[in-house]
Amino acid sequence: MTSFGRPRRHLRVTDSTNERARELAIAGAPGGTIVTADEQTAGRGRRGRTWSAPAGKALLCSAVLAPLGREHALLPLAVPLAVCEAVESLAPIECRVKWPNDVWARELEAAPSEADVRGRKLAGVLIEAQPPAWAVIGIGLNVAIEPGEFPGDLRQPAVSLGHGVGVQDALGAVCERLGSWVDAARKQVLAEFTRRDGLAGREISWVGGGGAAGEGSGVARGIDERGNLTVITADGETVSLGAGEVQLNGGG
Repeated sequence: MTSFGRPRRHLRVTDSTNERARELAIAGAPGGTIVTADEQTAGRGRRGRTWSAPAGKALLCSAVLAPLGREHALLPLAVPLAVCEAVESLAPIECRVKWPNDVWARELEAAPSEADVRGRKLAGVLIEAQPPAWAVIGIGLNVAIEPGEFPGDLRQPAVSLGHGVGVQDALGAVCERLGSWVDAARKQVLAEFTRRDGLAGREISWVGGGGAAGEGSGVARGIDERGNLTVITADGETVSLGAGEVQLNGGG
């Protein structure tokens, strides 16, 4: 099992922990190396988005996995599963995954609101790789961000871990679960992702990754053996999405 957390490079402020971890990976840093920061000035999300958070209130972590083997083919699915388990070990929160790499959460003790049903984003994952040498696993997890501190366009769908959990507690839990999940068997990853699939049976739209025009809509029908998202369109066509931006119809 891969062990994450040492060596660790911690920065008060950096542009992107993924960028720093990439530099270390290229220089030959061992698997398990992590880079953390209190604050990022240019944190990266998927499709060129930025990931921002108030200083000291989110887990900003990038981990090096090296080398990469065939057993890591489903790494993009395994990492959000690790985050889900870590979160649930720290607070009474239930997590689901919005394919491919967003972690949604809701409070177990609260009656589900419409926002909870649609999913409140708690964490995001960004993986950059140069097979077979290395992968950098970037994780942004909202830990103690107050509702009014989220950017205006994220305030409604975003949520924070809360419950008095600190960033160091979150880091320890995430590193522990990463070690279990990055090397997990394909069958185990697929089964657990299916159990936590936040899109299955929901009407979605996508841009990129499938269909003749690279966009479309339909009903999500889970993932296939390769980890692709399967969608049934209105005319009965089955589309397999290996990449792309997916949204619940009506937002989310």
